Amino acid sequence: MAKKVQDALKDLVSLCKRRGIIFPGSEIYDGLANTWDYGPYGVELKRNIKDLWWKKFVTSREDIVGLDSSILLNPKVWEASGHVKSFSDPLVDCKVCRERSRADHLLEDKLGSGAAAGKNFTEIAEMMKENAIQCPKCGSKDWTEPRSFNLMFKTEIGVVEGTGNQVYLRPETAQGIFINFKNIADNCRQKIPFGVGQIGKSFRNEITPGNFIFRTREFEQMEMEFFCKPGTEQEWYAYWKSFCMEWLGEIGLRKEKLRIREHSQEELSHYSNGTSDIEYEFPFGWGELWGIASRTNYDLTQHIEHSKTDLRYHDKVANEKYVPFVVEPALGADRLLLALLCDAYDVEKTDTGEDRSVFRFHPSIAPVKAAILPLSKDDELMAVAKDLYKKLLKKWPVEYDETQSIGKRYRRQDEIGTPYCITIDFGTVGRDGEDKKGLVTIRERDSMKQDTVNIEDAEAWLGRHL
Repeated sequence: MAKKVQDALKDLVSLCKRRGIIFPGSEIYDGLANTWDYGPYGVELKRNIKDLWWKKFVTSREDIVGLDSSILLNPKVWEASGHVKSFSDPLVDCKVCRERSRADHLLEDKLGSGAAAGKNFTEIAEMMKENAIQCPKCGSKDWTEPRSFNLMFKTEIGVVEGTGNQVYLRPETAQGIFINFKNIADNCRQKIPFGVGQIGKSFRNEITPGNFIFRTREFEQMEMEFFCKPGTEQEWYAYWKSFCMEWLGEIGLRKEKLRIREHSQEELSHYSNGTSDIEYEFPFGWGELWGIASRTNYDLTQHIEHSKTDLRYHDKVANEKYVPFVVEPALGADRLLLALLCDAYDVEKTDTGEDRSVFRFHPSIAPVKAAILPLSKDDELMAVAKDLYKKLLKKWPVEYDETQSIGKRYRRQDEIGTPYCITIDFGTVGRDGEDKKGLVTIRERDSMKQDTVNIEDAEAWLGRHL
């Protein structure tokens, strides 16, 4: 029987905690709403995702360089970008139970993605009434008028409190790239077209975070700004949509769970001449995974105006100066990790009729590549297994496990997504016939099929399969 939608996510959250992937934040102090800590396996999983993205989008390309900009920027940056004035959400309260919600999310839940995009507060209020939007807590349809709520976290620098020392935690990594455009173009010998990639933390004071790590107040972005000559941006916009979709398939996401949703003219930001969301079908429905936007030259133009700094690009070959256009593929590492968890999670019946929970991660994503398991707590078997473990550990993240029965150890590795288990048995050490001496059994996670190889060939075998 199929599981309920909410149960599927709850099962995932439970398994992630039990297997050391993701823990609730500050749990011993009754927690802090919508904060999560990545455990020993979760941090490796997330690191693999970031490393694969960095290699694909930065180090393996001639036209992309990297950057790590500061989380704290001069407040004038956010004034120029428009975040101080307009980075806000329409907040409504239920008049009956006082439940606080984002009006645009309530409308999207009923009418679909982008339903409230581009609407002003008056139009949103009318849509709430016309569509009889109910409170998710009590069912009432009586709401307050929408009001603006700025999403940026404020903090103070220096020893004296006051508005003169007020700064913001960055709500996106993109502006750090824009304000460093001149430094990179002048000092790193990059020629248009080129991109700047960055991985880093961002912070948004979301009104209604939720759905596990899908929407959180603290998150990590993998973002790239691709600078190109005006007039070529649509070509690059199409290129990056295709490139991003291709990479998601490479790391194991199923194509039938992905789609590209092009924004309508009504949804487009005033500075965009093309925006698409790559969406994934989560247990709670379709949700944005990756935003790809053609941002024209808006950001650089704003910073030129506010900073009085010439950020134009000088094309020495054509002997002309212009403000480059920008195409931005922006992806959340945490949101992609959730998609990979959802996509890989499976529960199946074994031949013995038991439920087997398994994460079918692509080997490049898996936090542990192989587990080395002595068949029993026999001193000779454990010694051989530990020697193999230490040898393989120099090349891959592998585990050694000797506790409980071999079946339970297999299940434990299945639940953290380990692609291969290597078992050292009595045949390996020559106590089960000379014809089996030196042989180990390698079990494949998804099919549970076993292959027998010489222990000296185990490293080469893994190298061909990982």
